[in-house]
Amino acid sequence: MTKLTCFKSYDVRGKLGDELNADIAYRIGRGFAVAMSPKTVVIGYDIRPTSPELANALSEGLRDEGIDVIDIGLCGTEEVYFATSHFDADGGLMVTASHNPIDYNGIKMVRSGSRPISSADGLGDIAELAEADKFGPAKTRGAKEARDPRDAYADRIVSFTDTNVLKPMKIVVNAGNGVAGPSFDAIAEKLAAKGAPLTFVRQHHTPDGRFPNGIPNPLLEENRAQTANVVTAEGADLGVAWDGDFDRCFFFDETGRFIDGEYVVALLAGAFLPKNPGAKIIHDPRVIWALQDLVAGSDGEAVASKSGHSHIKAKMRSEDAVYGGEMSAHHYFRDFMYCDSGMIPWLLVAEHMSATGKKLSELVSDMQSRFPSSGEINFKLDDKQPAIDAFEATYVAQAQDVDRLDGVSLDMGDWRVNLRQSNTEPVLRLNVEAKGDRALLDQKVAEISKLIREAE
Repeated sequence: MTKLTCFKSYDVRGKLGDELNADIAYRIGRGFAVAMSPKTVVIGYDIRPTSPELANALSEGLRDEGIDVIDIGLCGTEEVYFATSHFDADGGLMVTASHNPIDYNGIKMVRSGSRPISSADGLGDIAELAEADKFGPAKTRGAKEARDPRDAYADRIVSFTDTNVLKPMKIVVNAGNGVAGPSFDAIAEKLAAKGAPLTFVRQHHTPDGRFPNGIPNPLLEENRAQTANVVTAEGADLGVAWDGDFDRCFFFDETGRFIDGEYVVALLAGAFLPKNPGAKIIHDPRVIWALQDLVAGSDGEAVASKSGHSHIKAKMRSEDAVYGGEMSAHHYFRDFMYCDSGMIPWLLVAEHMSATGKKLSELVSDMQSRFPSSGEINFKLDDKQPAIDAFEATYVAQAQDVDRLDGVSLDMGDWRVNLRQSNTEPVLRLNVEAKGDRALLDQKVAEISKLIREAE
């Protein structure tokens, strides 16, 4: 039995060829059917050239186990989440490699109710079944039907904003030649029909699996100029960019400046709390002070969760939180099946700017000056433990508070640090924040970075 290396903690991702191919996808389809016992499953796929083939192989595997398939075609990941609940299906499979290199692909999975599947609660079983490849003879074949949920999906997205509040605004939208373009257009049509006074400048809007303008991943600093430059050239009020399957959403203010994810989480919390007094907001534990300060000042309740979509979604459900966010640009919404969406955030930000009469730079500048942060700094280490040991030996005894919810977080009084291991890569991730002192922040980042490098 050959171990399948494409199974990760929360999804399937692998290099095309030996790690992921049509045969493996077929076995995953059959494994999903046996492990999850669905009757009907939704399948969608992104623009990568291999995605239709892999989606068809998944479909064949499901159908050979007697499962009916609803094929929604080219779409974003959140459209699979939506369609799974909208069509009352028992599961959903999205073929996408999101922002991974061009020679990769993957599969994201949910069960009924668009609930996540992780290695701890089903994904491991699917992996074992696909690896063993000892399925019985094909059962009575399941049916396959093409259906299009996009009109209903666009209605749901638009329902998150009061279009009467929206003020005239020019917005640059960069789809990165991923699959955001057609879905965005459906939403824009709904907004126009409601009289929303928004003007859009579309950039790299046509889906193209060759990614002629680079893999869409605005989290990488080198990919930001293409959006920022258009914002300034057009005199736009706001810039928005997505990754390949548009489940992450990134923002640029009117000067073209990129807004780090932790401030976007706080901004969205601030947009929700006036409409939902006392609501709970879920956040990851990496950078927290700006969010916690805003939520406390708005009479909400901030609740920390371990990073990762399955953890955030589970915490949101258990707390009945209205919104949850991660600094990695994943944003989760109670009224969107507790799932992440890359389309809801920009609408909420546009509405919040309209309601407050403030530019995006004005909405975040106070948070940025009061609680400066380093952004996530990644260290590639084959053996991460010596660096972790050195870090803890240096700082834990000095800390006012030690939190091990996700890695180790230390509150040092006027600065705070989180150090955690990646679940999927040989990477150690560092985040540092401070209280109004950029020089102290820079000093601590340099100090800890030197310690980590010397511990290799």
